[in-house]
Amino acid sequence: MKEITEGVYFIQGMDEMIPDSHVYVIGKKSSRDFTLIDAGLMGKENYKIQEIKKIGIEIVDIKRIIMTHTHLDHIGCLPEIRKQIPAAEVWIHEIEAELIENGDDRGVYGMDMFKSLFQMQHSLKDDYFTFPVDKKLSGGETLEIGGMTWEIIHIPGHSAGSIALYHREKKILIPGDTVYADHSIGRFDLHGADASALNDSLKKLSELEVKILLPGHNRI
Repeated sequence: MKEITEGVYFIQGMDEMIPDSHVYVIGKKSSRDFTLIDAGLMGKENYKIQEIKKIGIEIVDIKRIIMTHTHLDHIGCLPEIRKQIPAAEVWIHEIEAELIENGDDRGVYGMDMFKSLFQMQHSLKDDYFTFPVDKKLSGGETLEIGGMTWEIIHIPGHSAGSIALYHREKKILIPGDTVYADHSIGRFDLHGADASALNDSLKKLSELEVKILLPGHNRI
C-alpha cells in the first residue's frame, strides 16, 4: 500500500494470467470512514485486505466499495472481500447495478467465450455476481465521504456504466479503465461498450485539470 497524498492510498494490482485491477482506498485516517475503489480479480482478496491493514486501517472502517465498472478484473474478488467486510456497502452506476441485481453477467464477463473460460477455471456459478446493490449512482453526485469531497462523473464507452471519481481541490482523477497514464485508452469491444460514447467521455475528462491520474491498470 502506497500513500499517494493525504486520504488517497494505492494498492497495486497483482497481474498473473489475467490482469488484476489496482485498488484505491480513499478517506482521511481521522475520519475512520474509508472507501475502496474497485476490488480486483478473483483470488486477490487476502492480498488486498492485508495491504489495507499494513497502513493501520481497521477493516471495520471500510464503509463502502465503489466500482468504477463491473468488469471481471475489477469486481472478481468483491464477493470474497464482502465476506470479510460484510457491513461495507456496494455502490455501482445504475446501468450496471441493474444487470448485477437481475443476474445478467454480460457486463462482468464481456464476451461469452470469456464467461465459459473463467467459470471453468475458477469454478464460478452462474449467480456468483448476482447480489443487491446498496447505492445506485447516476453521475453528477458530489460525495462527502471520509472527510473529502469527490465528484462522480459518468463516462460510458469502455462499459455502459463506467464512472470516474474526481477530487477537484487536489485535482485527482480515478477513471477506471477509460484512460491510462501511458497515453492509452480502454477497449471498446465488450458488452455495453461504445466507441462513440468513449470518445465523448474522453472529451469530457479532457476538460478537467488533472495533476494525479489513478487508472485501473499500469502506472499511476
